[in-house]
Amino acid sequence: RFNPDTGERISAPGGAARYQDVFGETLLELARRDGRVVGVTPAMPSGCSMNILLREMPGRCFDVGIAEGHAVTFSAGLAAAGMIPFCNIYSSFMQRAYDNVIHDVAIQDLPVVMCLDRGGLVGEDGVTHHGVFDIAQLRSIPNMVVMTPSDENECRLMLNTGYECRLPAAVRYPRGRGPGVEVTAGDETIPIGKSRKLLEGKRVAFLGFGSMTNVLRPVAEHLGGTLIDMRFVKPLDREAVLEAARTHELIVAAEEGQLAGGACDAVLEVLADEGLTVPVMRFGLPDRFVDHGTQAELLAEVGLTSEAIEKKVLERLGA
Repeated sequence: RFNPDTGERISAPGGAARYQDVFGETLLELARRDGRVVGVTPAMPSGCSMNILLREMPGRCFDVGIAEGHAVTFSAGLAAAGMIPFCNIYSSFMQRAYDNVIHDVAIQDLPVVMCLDRGGLVGEDGVTHHGVFDIAQLRSIPNMVVMTPSDENECRLMLNTGYECRLPAAVRYPRGRGPGVEVTAGDETIPIGKSRKLLEGKRVAFLGFGSMTNVLRPVAEHLGGTLIDMRFVKPLDREAVLEAARTHELIVAAEEGQLAGGACDAVLEVLADEGLTVPVMRFGLPDRFVDHGTQAELLAEVGLTSEAIEKKVLERLGA
């Protein structure tokens, strides 16, 4: 929306921070701290909030036009020359650059931080813009670190971690505002491949990836279960998964992405490798294209709400 007389954009009412703004502000702070940090975007400086960096440091921000593959390869070239590029691409459109990610970033093991905005169901932009295939695509690529923040502060911490780790990395976050967690300052990072336990309980272990951690929380609280924010799709916290399997009678894993080959399947792979047969319930997107609607409507349609998940878990438990 915009004012037709002035062209000025009309912002939504205030509240929790938008993930894209957390990215923009963090990128600017990293660029102030380190002259090697640059931003790259394929024609979305305002949509991903890279315009925050563009306004203050235009020489450190590169808009390459609607050419996602080039954005990734250009970022790889910058990294090979000693820069630390943050390449921000909408999750849906990263699909166009999949080959570039493999050949120009991952095989070369270059420290490009890919910031995948609008991961998950995006609402009114419709089927072409849902960012639902990225987790399954990226976790199959060697050398990649794939992070899924569950709130605004986690997003900032993961961007800092991507900057520090000097590896091919992706931070995948949803469209819109976070749950309202205060964003801390500073350069704090998180250990690569380590989850965080938010609730300690019995019977059911809930493993949340990204936004679904917040959907699982009221279910875990109501059922007295354990809640783990998995944080990393790759490397997956195998120890956390195995501990949950050995101390609970049911595991519930959830992601806002395609189930086929996604993060929930990564959990199943760990259990299969160790020969553990604990029952697992997977919640994610079905094997079909999800159509148009608000984010809330679409999440309800595919059963990714707290109420829908709790109902199915209770049915499995025989309660």
